[in-house]
Amino acid sequence: MSDVVSGHDSPVAGRTVLVAGLGVSGVAAARVLLAQGAAVLLTDAAEPAAVAELSGLGARWLGAVETLPDGVDLVVTSPGWRPDAPLLVDAAGRGVEVIGEPELAWRLRLPGPDGVPAPWLAVTGTNGKTTTVTMLEAILTAAGRRAVAAGNVGRPLVEVVTARDDDGAPAFDVVAVELSSFQLHWSSSLAPAAAAVLNVADDHTDWHGSFAAYRDAKARILERSPVAVADAGDPVASAVVATHPRPVTVTLGEPAPGQLGVRAGALVDRAFADDPAGEHLLAREDLPVPGPHNTVNALVAAALARAIGVDAAAVRRGLARFRGGAHRNVLVATVDGVEYVDDSKATNPHAAGASLAAYPRVVWIAGGLLKGADVDPLVSAVAPRLAGVVLLGRDRAVVARSLARHASSVPVVEVASGNDEAMDAETTMTRVVAAAAGLARPGDTVLLAPAAASMDVFRDYGHRGRAFADAVQALGGRV
Repeated sequence: MSDVVSGHDSPVAGRTVLVAGLGVSGVAAARVLLAQGAAVLLTDAAEPAAVAELSGLGARWLGAVETLPDGVDLVVTSPGWRPDAPLLVDAAGRGVEVIGEPELAWRLRLPGPDGVPAPWLAVTGTNGKTTTVTMLEAILTAAGRRAVAAGNVGRPLVEVVTARDDDGAPAFDVVAVELSSFQLHWSSSLAPAAAAVLNVADDHTDWHGSFAAYRDAKARILERSPVAVADAGDPVASAVVATHPRPVTVTLGEPAPGQLGVRAGALVDRAFADDPAGEHLLAREDLPVPGPHNTVNALVAAALARAIGVDAAAVRRGLARFRGGAHRNVLVATVDGVEYVDDSKATNPHAAGASLAAYPRVVWIAGGLLKGADVDPLVSAVAPRLAGVVLLGRDRAVVARSLARHASSVPVVEVASGNDEAMDAETTMTRVVAAAAGLARPGDTVLLAPAAASMDVFRDYGHRGRAFADAVQALGGRV
């Protein structure tokens, strides 16, 4: 596969573009813009190492700026920049368009041999996006498509859609796209061949300003898509797709016409199958990842693939080969008959609830930065399956109070964290795992599903998950 190449017909050639925010997607956008003949200006709160490389390619570093320089035709913003950032407000006030990297990628897509760019199959939702998109990638690859998962996961979209193979053709003929609400806020013309809203729970309202604005940002993924997919069990997501001309929902029960669901222990398609009774896709027991939420994710991935004509056999092969992503319900080891599972990616109560539902008797490791989230509904719902709880992190007392209200008979251990004592993150997790091992008995699952962000003690959720795995392995377990 070759690097991205320039083109005389690029819509950005000769334009002045300001790239605001130089994370992974911002740096990728700047590289592609330069390759396609744009004059590129760069800004961020601090100067990252990538500025040296981009300056060598012809970009100009402005430092941290709050007003738009004269002559800018377009602003490409990082998803981390809030809409009320002074620079973005100034750009809007001057009538200069502000877009995100996915919108830029959509505008720069290369045409295929038939003159049509590769279709996008797009997924958003509060939780489950990455799992669903990587399941979709596995299905598409099993169908013989040159597919890639990109966007909020994997490679930046702007690199994917402008990459060519060794023969000069577009490198991919279909893209499985994960989109966050931040990215969708800055998108205006995306038209996926099929799109899904998995679920919508209370999250990121600090960025969007309200739950309604957050929900509406998610819904933008459906505006120009001919097929809209959602989980029938999520009231917000199902309401969002209900008014779409071609709604498709998935269910954990018997599917009705127009749905994918579960019948007699098997995933069944009654939305795209020729037979009105439906088409068998996969035995549920052959899905390698556990939990009802992963069955929903698999059904959504199958729906998106079926929407562009992928056959049931490819869906079956792709899902059966899927092994899940890092820190998402990963079995780390079994020690003395107790399974230790890493779902550090469960960074909010909605995700933690889905994870806890996958296991009948759990010693739950929870706590961190709750960001104002209400844990009472989660604790009340999962109380019957709790064998014990180990709490860590800044907001552990909030979870402890909820447990006292809704699960008062469940033993709870609180572990002081690195910010509370002179103790590093790894030592904190070692104490947490030791406490969990003391509460567990054979047949239990010790589950790291914190329902909270990690940055009070750990660098990120990946660091938290790795620390958990290291502590478990130190117990002498076997995978």
